[in-house]
Amino acid sequence: MDWKIEFTKSAEKEFSKLSKDIKLNIRNYLRQKIVKSPRDYGKPLVYSDKIKLWRYRVQDYRIICQIKDAEVKVLVIRLGKRDSVYKK
Repeated sequence: MDWKIEFTKSAEKEFSKLSKDIKLNIRNYLRQKIVKSPRDYGKPLVYSDKIKLWRYRVQDYRIICQIKDAEVKVLVIRLGKRDSVYKK
C-alpha cells in the first residue's frame, strides 16, 4: 500500500521558493521512495520524542516529516538546506 504525502502550509511555502530542478528532485524522491516505505530511507530525529519526526536527505536539502501510521500518511513539515532547516 502506498503512503499519502501531504505538506503543511509552511512546507508548501518553502517548497515553492526552491529552483525547478531541486523541486523535481525532491518530488521524485518522495514519489519513488517515501511513498513505498518511509522508514527505509530516512532517519529518526534524535530530539523529537513526542512527535517522532523523520529526516530525509536529497542532495544538500533535508526534508523533515512526521509519519502518521494510523492515517498511512507522511506529513512534510519543513524542507530546506541543512544549515537552516533545523532552526526553529
